[in-house]
Amino acid sequence: MLRCPTAVRTLRNLMENHSHIPSAHQKAHFHYNHTDSPNFSRWTAKECYQFMYARPWHKVVDFYADMVKGHTSLSGLFGKETQAEHEDAEIRGDEKSEVVSFPVKDRGGRWERVTFKIVLSYHGGSFDGWQKQPGLNTVQGLVERSLGQFVDERKAQLLKDKNLPLEACTVVAGRTDKGVSASQQVCSFYTWRKDVKLQDVQDAIDKAAPGKIRVVSLTKVSRDFHPNFSAKWRHYLYIFPIDALNGEQDGQIWINSCTDVNQQNECDKSAIEESNVDVMDDDNDELVHGNKPTMLEVSKVNRLLGHLEGKLLSYKMFARDLKASRNTGPPTECFIFHARAIETSIPCVKDGSDMKTMCIELIANRFLRRMVRVLVATAIREAAAGADDDALLKLMDATCRRATAPPAPPDGLCMVDVGYTDYDRRNCLIP
Repeated sequence: MLRCPTAVRTLRNLMENHSHIPSAHQKAHFHYNHTDSPNFSRWTAKECYQFMYARPWHKVVDFYADMVKGHTSLSGLFGKETQAEHEDAEIRGDEKSEVVSFPVKDRGGRWERVTFKIVLSYHGGSFDGWQKQPGLNTVQGLVERSLGQFVDERKAQLLKDKNLPLEACTVVAGRTDKGVSASQQVCSFYTWRKDVKLQDVQDAIDKAAPGKIRVVSLTKVSRDFHPNFSAKWRHYLYIFPIDALNGEQDGQIWINSCTDVNQQNECDKSAIEESNVDVMDDDNDELVHGNKPTMLEVSKVNRLLGHLEGKLLSYKMFARDLKASRNTGPPTECFIFHARAIETSIPCVKDGSDMKTMCIELIANRFLRRMVRVLVATAIREAAAGADDDALLKLMDATCRRATAPPAPPDGLCMVDVGYTDYDRRNCLIP
């Protein structure tokens, strides 16, 4: 094939003139240009990530492990009596209370099925998240394998014909990420078998992974019940260690001016990729690195969060990994009923000591992907920078998600409860 010398020279010149343009793998990431006065006091994305991960997270993970075993409770941290938590699994065969909430017309034939509502407590550090994935140890995968023995004969034969394992199909109130624990996660499954006993269902799940997952309550419900669509609110708690690297005083968190995540926390190398944050180049980091704050007040975090209560807002700036169809409009709107922060202590069973923590409680009608973790990290960053109390509200109008902080570690997050009645302040842990 003949080539035109002039065209070849032109193409070569274009390539040389544009050789300085970085490729997709060499993309430079810049610090978001906030326009308010604390702009240069804010930690960069890299500094936020290092500060958040440089914490004794293993103590929080151990606390959640004891919670799943029934040795501790979340409400006990705040001196409240447990309302919905149970030391032993509650099994109810009486369906009246549930059927009243989810009425359904009498149906026969193939619609005459039995639906089970299962409330689970599980240790996030022992699983690769909720959602079932090939080759991973997930909560959904474990539960569905455990419930496989209760599927009806028709479905069992269908799975056998397709050379698929004998597993049930569950629906959950909200999928949790890897490392996130749950006090009372809600899921359901149904079967057309009439001989399935509640005690057998509980035993099948509890025996699957003792000490890592536990049935909190088990109930037969109407077939109209859906753990996700029927829910009216979700309840999360984030426990942040403030046994600071340099010490703590009077509700203030003191931090090192240069934290080293490699020395303080044995997190795996993929954690920064999972946080879905663009870490800046060193050259750009130097441009915004100055005399950064070294302490923050828990009361300041509480005031920042308080401005979110009682408002329907779009939290797309605080979300991560959303589908394109959910980037704008109502799909990103959430109504937060309750948002508070308080200082408390959690027991460390292994050494008999207590560790001071900041607990952040959030209750909303719904949460977006990684929204809680981003909201926690951003509130901490804004409090340290001395931003105005309405700083989180102002960030709603940002034009780029780098305006918010990278997600906080999943180790501190716990799904407390899911509500199917109207929100009631008595369900709150922090007054």
